[in-house]
Amino acid sequence: MLLAAGCGGGGDKESATTASSPTTTSGSGRPALDPAKTYTVTLETNQGTFAFDLNVKDSPNTTASFAALVEKGFFDGLTFHRIVPGFVIQGGDPKGDGTGGPGYSTVDPPPADAKYTKGVVAMAKTGAEPPGTAGSQFFVVTGADVGLPPDYALLGNVTSGMDVVDKIGKLGDPNDPNGVPTKRVVIEKATISES
Repeated sequence: MLLAAGCGGGGDKESATTASSPTTTSGSGRPALDPAKTYTVTLETNQGTFAFDLNVKDSPNTTASFAALVEKGFFDGLTFHRIVPGFVIQGGDPKGDGTGGPGYSTVDPPPADAKYTKGVVAMAKTGAEPPGTAGSQFFVVTGADVGLPPDYALLGNVTSGMDVVDKIGKLGDPNDPNGVPTKRVVIEKATISES
């Protein structure tokens, strides 16, 4: 299963994000985004709306792929299938169980000093995949600093609606390291804009 590193009931960090690995490593075919522009992804969920800017500088392949998936409507109707309070909310899996993806992967190794602090959006990967591997599963950090190693491609940072992220982040059982949500959280619509 593809999971962002999880917190166990005792507060210990578990293995890094896991999911079944896509078999191909080709990209989305979308050209890289212009680093001189700002790209904002808006996620309308059944719990409210939040938005994040894409980190084109550190993750050109990941952000181009994510933008292409948003433009195709890939995320519309998907759920946040993993919610660990005080740690992460994770979504973007078409199977809804942590094992799905878009059928390809990209790689953008994160900077050695990457920090996964509250509001950071990054890509989930399996423990066996190289640092910075990404498919479609992403997570938003809800803890102050969750202590993850620099293994996860940086997708962006929440720019609005952090209160919505916090609300979603409470819809999990803190004693369940698998992060099964206590309520279904659906991404009703994902859109992207540039400025």
